[in-house]
Amino acid sequence: MRRPKQGNASADSAIVSFDSCPAKTFATSDGRTLAGRSVFNHCRIVGEIARAIVSRYPPGLRASLFPEGAPLVAAGHDIGKVSPTFYEKLRRACDPDAALPALAGIDPALEARWGGHPGVSQLAAVAAGAPAFVPEILGQHHGFSPPVAGRRAADEVFGGAVWQQERERLIAALKEALQTDWPQVGSAAQARLLAGLTSVADWIGSGEFFEDPALVWQPRIAQALDAAGFVSPAVKPGLSFEQVFGFAPRAAQRQLIEQAAAPGVYVLEAPMGLGKTEAALYAAYRMLERGQAWGIYFALPTQLTSNKIYERFGAFLGAALAEDCPHRSLLLHGNAWLLDTEMGEEGRPGGSWFQQGKRGLLAPFAVGTLDQALMAAMNVKHGFVRAFGLAGKVVILDEIHTYDAYTGTLLDALVDLLRQLQCTVIVLSATLNRERRGQLLDCELASGDYPLITAVPAGGAPVEVAVPMDDQQQVALRLEREPAAALSEALERAQAGQQVLWIENTVAEAQARYLDLAARAAELGVACGLLHSRFTADDRQRLEAHWVGLFGKDGWSERRRQGRILIGTQVLEQSLDIDADFLVSRFCPTDMLLQRMGRLWRHADTPRVAGACCEVWLLAPEPQAAVETPQQAFGASAAVYSPYVLCRSLEVWSGRERLELPGDIRPLIEATYAARPETGAMARWLHELEKGSRHRLGWQALRQLARVALAEDGVTLPESKAQTRYSETESGEVLLLRDLLPLPEQQASRLTLLNGEQVLLPWQQGRLSRREWRCLAARLMRQVVKVRLADAPLPVPLDTLRKFGFQHCFYLGRPEDDEAVLRLALLDESGVLHGLQGARVHDRHSLGYRDDLGYRLIED
Repeated sequence: MRRPKQGNASADSAIVSFDSCPAKTFATSDGRTLAGRSVFNHCRIVGEIARAIVSRYPPGLRASLFPEGAPLVAAGHDIGKVSPTFYEKLRRACDPDAALPALAGIDPALEARWGGHPGVSQLAAVAAGAPAFVPEILGQHHGFSPPVAGRRAADEVFGGAVWQQERERLIAALKEALQTDWPQVGSAAQARLLAGLTSVADWIGSGEFFEDPALVWQPRIAQALDAAGFVSPAVKPGLSFEQVFGFAPRAAQRQLIEQAAAPGVYVLEAPMGLGKTEAALYAAYRMLERGQAWGIYFALPTQLTSNKIYERFGAFLGAALAEDCPHRSLLLHGNAWLLDTEMGEEGRPGGSWFQQGKRGLLAPFAVGTLDQALMAAMNVKHGFVRAFGLAGKVVILDEIHTYDAYTGTLLDALVDLLRQLQCTVIVLSATLNRERRGQLLDCELASGDYPLITAVPAGGAPVEVAVPMDDQQQVALRLEREPAAALSEALERAQAGQQVLWIENTVAEAQARYLDLAARAAELGVACGLLHSRFTADDRQRLEAHWVGLFGKDGWSERRRQGRILIGTQVLEQSLDIDADFLVSRFCPTDMLLQRMGRLWRHADTPRVAGACCEVWLLAPEPQAAVETPQQAFGASAAVYSPYVLCRSLEVWSGRERLELPGDIRPLIEATYAARPETGAMARWLHELEKGSRHRLGWQALRQLARVALAEDGVTLPESKAQTRYSETESGEVLLLRDLLPLPEQQASRLTLLNGEQVLLPWQQGRLSRREWRCLAARLMRQVVKVRLADAPLPVPLDTLRKFGFQHCFYLGRPEDDEAVLRLALLDESGVLHGLQGARVHDRHSLGYRDDLGYRLIED
């Protein structure tokens, strides 16, 4: 330690040389807290981890994605820890005898004003002359852009010019150790990539492999990357489509595989049940085989989507991956990626990236949601980590529709970003119109054929390829105004042995329909089930395994033994290989209706009872009443979908008694969404669609909101506030338990799960190993239901959750960012939810949960 020269702005404080500044604390086995690795040591480790991650990409991708000098960016992330406030914060966190000299007159609490050490890192890089994008990358490595406007690295609060000299000495030492200089970052997209690489390398470098400063770190880098799952994937070479899937490809599948031969964007528009998923996966296999991709991210439409797609993806990987590829075991066993990988600081239980939905973005192979992918393009906390996770992969976007201006704006930005990140993007859709397809691909298109492949290879012109389709399916159609008539028809057909699907637009309506049908069905010997998004993971997996199995190919042997009625929401319309004899659907926009019809008579060889015919009943209001008062005529559906789009859709479907699929798909979609002038009431609903009303935002405002969410220079949003599908209401997670009891003598909480099992949640993190914590956290996450916050139990104080130890398993949010925290409720034997220790559970409603009904509001 040395004193500054007199007259310096920081003359009252000593200077600590950069190689003596600690980066972290270290907890010893006997419970002491000491200074851990130095800033220089930690920064160098993170730089070498980044170098090792880059080295695991295929050579061609590595060269096109990462500029020379990328490891130095990762290494530079913590140069801001060489500052008096950070030093003093760590000194105070150590035991008093930890031998760190105190700095007089330093207040660590001031760090909140500039976002802590990341803010100092950013300012120090600016002062040191780092090239464009690099300072901002260093400042964002905790997920947010720090509030440093108007500050300079030599300001007194950062230690003045002498402490900045130490930070610049640190930069020089890192350049020497890593034998590289700052990179020249070519674009904002590449900056996002490097920001993600920096954060992930920091997480791993802060994990268990590098905690003990006495251990030599160099040999542990390969171990740490293997443990984090960053292992280069290997596929079996030369596999045919039939060897992977067990059947020969159809014409549409062959043509997509031929077109998607290089990075670019490819759209396959084809009817439901044509095998779009298999076509996209085999095209991805070919890209992996040629070293043009290093993984696959299969983006499902929403969190509502069935878990069955995971099984299909897992079966594909089981056939395609090399026998010695370690990702076989990670992927083919459920939560293995969550349990068997050690992602470091943010990926630990209780960290914001422990959830499988997020961490899957970093795995070479994952099924996830479109929502997580969209955040790669948004100015959201750790959005750039998502961008890094997707870079160089085949990204399959499943079930993309025409509807939804807000998400559509985000999707266009995501596709543009993925192009720049050397991705191969495959868009699968049954229901795009030509205008929306052109927006997605950012080019002029001419073809009105259907089915159709549109190919835009990187650097090439768009090509539209018509796909021959000889088979046409006739579907009988009935618009029914009275739900009672449809209830009777569903029961009658199921009693005759048919397999019936009934799809509603809201969970509450689906639950009400199930209650209408279940008792009557049981009297008739008909099985009745319910599927929607408000079940715990355990219950939903059980229900899906049963019902999707019965309605899919695996259930053919059981099909004729009993009639069945499966009721659900949008979860039944997407990414599911189920086959119904008869469909009843609440009316919704045309693209969603066609998706739902894709579950009807899906396979020609499905066994069916005598008398079954391919027919759908749509529960729809009278057209004139719908135009005059859509909110009243469509009911709750008018809050889910735009009244104007519902009225346009109803106009298209009214008067039809029969459909021919796929021949009618393109005309129906174009007729629904084609722009046209309106008069009378329809002009009012069109104006509301575009301009909004006091009840909802219009498309113009939604597009603007989406642009704000994409803006690089705006305020970084917490994840809980980053909406990928615009809604007036937020949602949050609710943990459901039977009982929760503190056990002070054991320094733990006893949790009784919904199935009656009991687990102990220790209050001290050191009581369990890292793997034991991962197993416990994953188990508790399966007791969680995601619901609208308006329908959720009242929040439990953060201090109360911490007293019970929940911070060790769940990310509880940052109160300063107003992030949503975990909600908690206790379930009694009658299916009613209660608050903790007798507290009120909700201001206006009683709440309940049943394993056959799911989470619900109970009318008092």
